[in-house]
Amino acid sequence: MFVAITNTPRDYAWGSTTAIPELLGTEHTGEPQAELWLGTHPGSPARLVEAAGDLREVVPDGLPFLLKVLAAASPLSLQAHPTLDQAREGFDRENAAGVPLDAPHRNYKDPLHKPELIVAVSDIFDALCGFRPVAETRASLDRLGDSVAIDTLRDRLAGDAALRPVFEWLITRGEGVDAVVQAVVDASADLDGLEFETVRRLADAYPGDPGIVISLLLHSVRLTKGEALYLPAGNIHAYLDGLGIELMAASDNVLRGGLTPKYIDVPELLSVLDFTPLPVPYLRPETTNDGLRVFRPDVPDFVLVEYDGPFEATWKLTGPAIALCTSGEVSLVGATSSTQLSRSHSVYLSADEDTVRFSGDGTVFLASTAL
Repeated sequence: MFVAITNTPRDYAWGSTTAIPELLGTEHTGEPQAELWLGTHPGSPARLVEAAGDLREVVPDGLPFLLKVLAAASPLSLQAHPTLDQAREGFDRENAAGVPLDAPHRNYKDPLHKPELIVAVSDIFDALCGFRPVAETRASLDRLGDSVAIDTLRDRLAGDAALRPVFEWLITRGEGVDAVVQAVVDASADLDGLEFETVRRLADAYPGDPGIVISLLLHSVRLTKGEALYLPAGNIHAYLDGLGIELMAASDNVLRGGLTPKYIDVPELLSVLDFTPLPVPYLRPETTNDGLRVFRPDVPDFVLVEYDGPFEATWKLTGPAIALCTSGEVSLVGATSSTQLSRSHSVYLSADEDTVRFSGDGTVFLASTAL
């Protein structure tokens, strides 16, 4: 079964007014269009095109994944997501305490984890993701020169084991943090390098925020079109600018860590963060024999398949799926039915379609379960 679906982009303030309309050929409203959600998440379930109602009527048990088009014109908040066990424990704990689901200080909206991947669709896509080795941060600090405030930060960063206490000092605005933020901003004004460009961008968007200095503890990453990141549980990250296709588990659990006016629960954030310095979490696609690019992270919740024709290719479904066409026209043929997608069109595919054959001159992103 193929079911045509659609939705209205969400108008978060950080969204671009032009990127989603220019990608999909849809209406420019003059308002931010930050995220287009395609799934059954109750926050913005996809609507049915040929009938009243939304996708939850077709998939009453819901989908384990959520496909998005994300368009950032300014930085999103620093954030991390819990593991499945952490989400279950936190959700039960807040329920037992009687915290309303819609309370602004609620951390856990559901008992699910929220790993996610992002594939750059724009020519560049900038992000912060994961802690880098302290030696790399100290090298950046050396370029900032000497001052009492910067020396204070440098002295605290004696090694990788210092990441947690330094992060906690910064995010809680401990003694001397405001001076460090100002010194880092001032010293970064004329320096080349992506990490200093990031400092300037964050200082413009969130003046005085400790997240400006926290960014130097993290990897500053510039993706080019077609490159991807995978953000597992515990990875602190923030998308800064660009257009991408995002795929995640269907959860709304976000623990924020700065660059936001929203609630920050520091102890809870510290309990889920992974402070282990790791390489940039690039997600390299597999390429099938017939030319599909497959982004497959190490979770069963989702896999993302990219068809970029013209050629013919086949994909074996392991569960229900959602397909979005971002350019041209592409034919999708399943075991029981078929459809023709053109730019901006999207469909739900039931698992009984079994195998999908792509053909045409266009681009389609297909999200499905991985197992």
